[in-house]
Amino acid sequence: MAVKPQLGLIGLGTMGAALALNIAEKGFPIAVWNRTASVTRRFHSAAGALAERIVPAETLADLVAAMAAPRAIILMVPAGEAVDAQLSALAPLLGPQDLVIDAGNANFHDTDRRAAAGWPFRFMGIGVSGGEAGARHGPAIMAGGKPEDWARMAPVLRAIAARAEDGTPCADHMGEGGAGHFVKMVHNGIEYADMQMIAEVYGIMRDGLAMAAPEIAPVFARWNEGVLRSYLVEISAAVAAARDPVTGGPMLDMIVDAAGQKGTGRWTAIEAQHLGAPIPVIEAAVMARNVSARRAERAAGEALYGPAPEPAVVPLEDLEQALIAGKILCYAQGFAMMRAAAESFGWALDMPAIARVWRAGCIIRSAMLNDMAEALAEDPGRNLILAPFFANTLRRGLPALRRVVAAGALHGLGLPALSAGLAWFDMMRTARGTADMIQAQRDYFGLHGFQRRDGLDRPHGPWAEG
Repeated sequence: MAVKPQLGLIGLGTMGAALALNIAEKGFPIAVWNRTASVTRRFHSAAGALAERIVPAETLADLVAAMAAPRAIILMVPAGEAVDAQLSALAPLLGPQDLVIDAGNANFHDTDRRAAAGWPFRFMGIGVSGGEAGARHGPAIMAGGKPEDWARMAPVLRAIAARAEDGTPCADHMGEGGAGHFVKMVHNGIEYADMQMIAEVYGIMRDGLAMAAPEIAPVFARWNEGVLRSYLVEISAAVAAARDPVTGGPMLDMIVDAAGQKGTGRWTAIEAQHLGAPIPVIEAAVMARNVSARRAERAAGEALYGPAPEPAVVPLEDLEQALIAGKILCYAQGFAMMRAAAESFGWALDMPAIARVWRAGCIIRSAMLNDMAEALAEDPGRNLILAPFFANTLRRGLPALRRVVAAGALHGLGLPALSAGLAWFDMMRTARGTADMIQAQRDYFGLHGFQRRDGLDRPHGPWAEG
């Protein structure tokens, strides 16, 4: 290669290798390094025609030497201490115009800390969603950092990003510091919730309607042709249809019902509490994953209390409408949380832009995000459930959601995410709630005071006079 690349990448695991190939395929020369040299050599030898745009480095110093200044080095290493260690190792090798980009699943607080750490190089953090296939062929990219660093990297990041149906690249600048990783975190929280609601509807079909996986698959496939068209519904149809190569039976029937997690959903739930932003659908999804791990206790519970009382008769149309309503409620909560974060952290989060970035490449990509982007563009500060388009959709779907949640309660089918969404909606549509009782209780035992509805300046109840 006659010209030294200005791009580099550290960490050739599944995601890093895929991203490096994507960058090379889009015409950008790139130098690569992995801590294990044999991994670097194996990656380069397997790159085929793209190898001519890839410079393998044996050591970290070799990587830096192989690049032309000003350099931009993408980190694809595990989140946490490994990122800090890599930044420290790069510090003596880079200059003030070099840029290091953490593209892993970092906690946004860590990204904020690193951005303010005073490194001898520039730093930014970006969220990358889409799994291995997205990294290789086009992810959704949520960038944080200084605007000038985004401007520098935008041509590359937009070139490798997924394209929405209108051709727009799904990559944009979210804000400074950890804003990109924050938006990616909320994306992952919504992903948890979306998956959980799909699983709940699957559970009703399997346990309430006694449908086998091959019967469930075409239902999801049909839904994927309508309002629910999305990556997660699409793959739900595929996994329900899959056969186990060992037994020949449905693959789903052979999979242990204990869901793994890498922590981003939990981070979303924790951060929502700090922000005072209610996201009960996401919190319920995190809870459900935690409960799924308690297999022995769940088996003991069924042995003690018995299985679900009787089959639940729920029309498939109701399940589809319930899932549509649940999805809107979940996304409404996620965008409201990001608005709260923007106010708290001083970020200028562009809500329509976020919705547009999520339209392709990422795990939660769906047709519904086009309508969300339009609704948010009309009024970025308005909760999605108050937008006319989604209000009309909810009016159609909520009766079905109520029937589905009621059937779950009556027939012993746990629907934590769908139930949480409905409870949140009913609170959000009630002008006078029940917190007056809570305020009275707090004043009774702790004289915490309250506001009166008539505006009088009497902050305590009669119990305080005794």
